[in-house]
Amino acid sequence: MYIFAENEIRNVTDVNKKALDLIEEGFQKLAKGEVTMPPILRVDIPENNGEVDVKTAYVKGIDKFALKISSGFFNNDAKGLPSLSGMMLLFSTETGFPKAVLQDNGYLTDVRTAVAGAMASKYLAKQNVEKAGIIGTGTQARYQLRALSLVRHIKEVFVYGRREERVNAYIKDMENELQVKITAADCAEQVVRQCDTVITTTPAKEPIIQKEWMHPGLHITAMGSDAEEKNEVDPEVLGAVDVLACDSKNQVFRLGEHHHALEKGVIKETSEIVELGDLSLGKAQGRKNENEITFCDLTGTGVQDTAIAVYAYDKLIEAEKGLLFTE
Repeated sequence: MYIFAENEIRNVTDVNKKALDLIEEGFQKLAKGEVTMPPILRVDIPENNGEVDVKTAYVKGIDKFALKISSGFFNNDAKGLPSLSGMMLLFSTETGFPKAVLQDNGYLTDVRTAVAGAMASKYLAKQNVEKAGIIGTGTQARYQLRALSLVRHIKEVFVYGRREERVNAYIKDMENELQVKITAADCAEQVVRQCDTVITTTPAKEPIIQKEWMHPGLHITAMGSDAEEKNEVDPEVLGAVDVLACDSKNQVFRLGEHHHALEKGVIKETSEIVELGDLSLGKAQGRKNENEITFCDLTGTGVQDTAIAVYAYDKLIEAEKGLLFTE
């Protein structure tokens, strides 16, 4: 069994076109019924504002599958620590024996989550996205903008966060990296009203985006609501858009923004909702014109974890990295 360190994993895997292709292929297999993916297991640690999620999926035709353990402790910032951490375990689909521990500290989750966001924008955002909006200033706020740049040419970005120093750091870092103008927004409403595409990246438990702020041509990707109590988008928004999309219908009615809209009676389980895999296969249509308002709910799937973990493993073995344990 191999153990791979975070720095080794970072050297072989990144937010790029290859990662996007891998995740898109994973969603295609999910849509074709070639994936076994059980419900997410989650443990809450409320006294420390923490949670631990376990996700997995077997993908037909792949000789390994991942078991991903991901933690989010949202008081860590005050301790000078990252909010997210975790690891991925790879097992043989032939024997069930462990093949590797990828001690990525959440890095692979960041990559696969970001490119899923890019996939959503690829099929649902306007072709000409001049202004993009980011709500949040954490790790995913950075990764999502990098990934969005793979599928759309962005001219300006508006970012909103609650802490001025983090907003300023975000602007400095991302302007230097992407060579794009980034403006600090006064409020979330300004982000939505000014931008063609908006991505929410927060652990909010009270809705941020409101129906009254929407405008023709808007696309929203919500990726922060990966637990029942999280809620970034007012349920009324989902009843007012032209296209509803998600990564997995089974999950979003339990965890994501769709589940809040369902509870409020804004949508039904029979409402027309398209999955990313069907969009990629051409079995469903995303945006039909530049004036439609589109929405995608991302809760994170085990098939993404298996896809990115197997790719990273193969690249690491090719590069002769890692520590091998033998009997």
